[in-house]
Amino acid sequence: MDYLEISGNKRLSGAIEISGAKNAALPVIAATILSTRPLTLANLPNVVDIQTLLKLLDMLGSQVEHKGTHARIDNGTMRSTRAVYEIVSQMRASILVLGPLLTRFGECEVSLPGGCAIGQRPIDLHLKALEAMGAKIEIKGGYVRAEAPGGLHGAKIIFDKITVGGTENVLMAAAMAHGKTEIINAAREPEIVQLCTMLSVAGVEVEGVGTGTITVYGTGGRTLEWREPIEIIPDRIEAGTYLCAGAITHSELTLERVNIEHIQAMIDKLESMGCRFTIGKGRITIHAPETLRPVNIITAEYPGFPTDMQAQFMAVATLAEGESLIEERLFENRFMHVSELNRLGADIWLKGNTAAVKGVESLYGADVMATDLRASSALVLAALAAEGTTRVRRIYHLDRGYDNLEGKLEKLGAHIIRKRE
Repeated sequence: MDYLEISGNKRLSGAIEISGAKNAALPVIAATILSTRPLTLANLPNVVDIQTLLKLLDMLGSQVEHKGTHARIDNGTMRSTRAVYEIVSQMRASILVLGPLLTRFGECEVSLPGGCAIGQRPIDLHLKALEAMGAKIEIKGGYVRAEAPGGLHGAKIIFDKITVGGTENVLMAAAMAHGKTEIINAAREPEIVQLCTMLSVAGVEVEGVGTGTITVYGTGGRTLEWREPIEIIPDRIEAGTYLCAGAITHSELTLERVNIEHIQAMIDKLESMGCRFTIGKGRITIHAPETLRPVNIITAEYPGFPTDMQAQFMAVATLAEGESLIEERLFENRFMHVSELNRLGADIWLKGNTAAVKGVESLYGADVMATDLRASSALVLAALAAEGTTRVRRIYHLDRGYDNLEGKLEKLGAHIIRKRE
């Protein structure tokens, strides 16, 4: 098993390019199921989750050619509608094939995705919405079995709570449904906007893009067609992570190929900690101060502060001058990195869903273990600022969501090496 060995307490400098967003690419790949014609996707990140979903399409009978940041997908040869446990168990986002398979073929079987390290993310909202659209659903033998022989029909979907995956599944199902589907309390993330834009390019009428109410007028069973490649938007979480790398090491870094609007919540918090920014078209430079101020954070759905950046900001807060408070409102088990940061010398106390982070003068290298994707990046950030050597284990989590993390950090001057046990 691989691990990262990091010699910290060094300034970083230079510029890197931000890769395509994993969380935008996954629903875009799933949406290709709605077409029988070949489609090229560009700016795909080189991460394990993308490879896993492309492998699932291949197992369903599609022809997939994946090279570098591009993939050509032809779902005209797709014959199977059974997404097996062996693939779905590797990645929860595989459940995104449920909506497009059902609306195109009228039936499908998709393995239940199971639990999640950061907390429960049940798919009951997905299933309830599809049932409202006319699907007959049963759960048997660990699989969701869904049927809609006459096709899905439009419906008014009111989500009890905002769900990104649920919004994406319903959007794709509604694209080929009969009539109008209205989604109330829809997610507003940039990844949702990209999916809506993709459907619009194929001729699906979509209203309310980027708002909490999205209306989709389905094609009545007609498959979709894209004539131009779809380019994946920049990864806002990757961008935020590297901004935090600049802050925690008191460095000046430049990020290129970034959407500033998507990372505004992170910019605001870093500015409150004393960082300054130079912003241009598609690029941003962080100028970090010698002394960081403490910060108060409450995670929320977009455009609020993203839960996927909570761990990274906690790492930065460990070296701030004063006490920071971080409240996690979206997932009940997303503080597993706290004990590992404390192993590096941090002073963090938990009470319920709030972490109190008392800034310390220095962090010190140690062996630590990653528990999930974003916790992994928080440990890497802390290691960059720590005195001595840190070994971050279980980095397969990082490989799921960060494209060439150690390569990019090494380009910025970090002393970071991937080794094998």
